[in-house]
Amino acid sequence: MAKKIAVVLSGCGNQDGAEITESVSTLLALSECDANYQLYAPDMSFSAKNFLTGKPSGETRNVLQESARIARGQIRALAELDPADFDAVIFPGCFGAALNLCNWGEAGAQCHVQPDVERVIQEFYRLEKPIGAICIAPALIARVLGHRGVTVTLGKESGASAEVLKTGAHHEVCAVDDFITDRENRIVSTPAYMYDGAKPFAVYSGIRRAVREIIEMA
Repeated sequence: MAKKIAVVLSGCGNQDGAEITESVSTLLALSECDANYQLYAPDMSFSAKNFLTGKPSGETRNVLQESARIARGQIRALAELDPADFDAVIFPGCFGAALNLCNWGEAGAQCHVQPDVERVIQEFYRLEKPIGAICIAPALIARVLGHRGVTVTLGKESGASAEVLKTGAHHEVCAVDDFITDRENRIVSTPAYMYDGAKPFAVYSGIRRAVREIIEMA
């Protein structure tokens, strides 16, 4: 029977939303595994950026509406996600995960997590269903489940990985085209664009391998 996977997006674009290559790579890998998937995003506002300048654009946009660009309109509000209906959940990364799903980008290990995001992570963990996290999203998982001693990767040792350790989570170094599995806690993570300037195919390779691990574990 085909596995059913929830994918949680955080907008559209690396500077203020979900990284597009990471998101599309996730969907390609899931479809290669013949998995069924449903995309979700929180229905909430955020302050958009001008991607040409990297500065605030002055616009307020909606995370769900922006995520719908990647999802080709086939997306639901995160409040509707029932973990009992799925075999696993995956969080693509970049700044949307660190600014919209939580405020890790501002507060690090002391960040606050968006309530539906925390609910989803806690419930998948309670049901012993796999949780996948890409790029900076493993830090989000660490914030929610660090007290459980979970293991994640952000790629290289860095200021961000030092913050992960403050949550109680463990951090392992990992190449861009590889992944780390915490089999005891059923968490799979891959660094993707935590390696600045990584080639898209290397990012895809790591995500593809991580997704196949998640499907096998689910």
